[in-house]
Amino acid sequence: MSVPSMLFPTDPLNPRRPDPHFAWEARLVRELGAEHLLVDHDALLAGRAEEAVRRVPLGSGPLWYRGWMLPSARYAEFAAALTARGGKLLTSPPGYAAAHELPGWYGVFEGATPPSVWIPTAGAVPPTPEELAAAVARLGGSGPAIVKDYVKSRKHEWHEACYVPELADLAAVGRVVGRFVELQGEFLAGGVVVRRYEEFERADGPDGLDGPDGLSDEDGCDAAGAVGGAGAVGGARGERRAVEARVWWLDGRPVLVGPHPDAPRVHAEPDLTEVSALVRRLGCRFVTTDLASRADGSGWRVVEVGDGQVSDLPRGIDASGLLASLIAA
Repeated sequence: MSVPSMLFPTDPLNPRRPDPHFAWEARLVRELGAEHLLVDHDALLAGRAEEAVRRVPLGSGPLWYRGWMLPSARYAEFAAALTARGGKLLTSPPGYAAAHELPGWYGVFEGATPPSVWIPTAGAVPPTPEELAAAVARLGGSGPAIVKDYVKSRKHEWHEACYVPELADLAAVGRVVGRFVELQGEFLAGGVVVRRYEEFERADGPDGLDGPDGLSDEDGCDAAGAVGGAGAVGGARGERRAVEARVWWLDGRPVLVGPHPDAPRVHAEPDLTEVSALVRRLGCRFVTTDLASRADGSGWRVVEVGDGQVSDLPRGIDASGLLASLIAA
């Protein structure tokens, strides 16, 4: 059986090297005795998949990707271009979309994650007032909520483009959604999601303060710098972050439990009893779940699900076990 190779995005300034954000992972892969290969993320985003994979040798066999997020359609093109060169991504395009986009995983995790509704959109066009009113009604018509797209929120524009204090105020819902769509622009993924706001336990001490998080976010690695969100985890800068953990799953087994990348020194030990069965039911090979503890102490909630290939690792974590598991898969 062939040992999988790991694909990393190239350094935009030196295409013979991995992107600096992933260079430490590439070094660790080499130390574990596996091979890493390079792809051009910018070319993938531009729809030039054949050009993006030209450095991948013919007949490369099984492959994992560890890199920046890709829209699901671009990931499918990526997979097809690799197949044409004799390579095979071990996460299929349908599997990627199921874990990467909220409508793909929500049906499995409904009841274990904040209630959510979504409105597909054609590009960066806000839903109509009638569509928003219908979505709000499906969430019960009142109470606080957050706004995001199928992948990301704008939690650092919390009051402007993320948080809705009262769903019954449809004018306020329209303002927040409109501003969110405007700021996302061409990066809007799939459509607009409205999620019920839930209170989670907050971290104590300076390590629990929210702030600029650069490339890390609540779903994964985003070269565009947008941020993710799915509940009451984020918030305005300077507020307390939730007590949150990111769990990495391979073939239904948790292979790494660590802090969220936004707060790498805030550690938690989530109860995985319920979520384990849900991850297995989802059926995706390599995924992450972000879990947060409810403020009332009633248990853990799934804040976000992500494809493991594009989920960010927190600074300072020992990822050798995770990468070794991928190499052995």
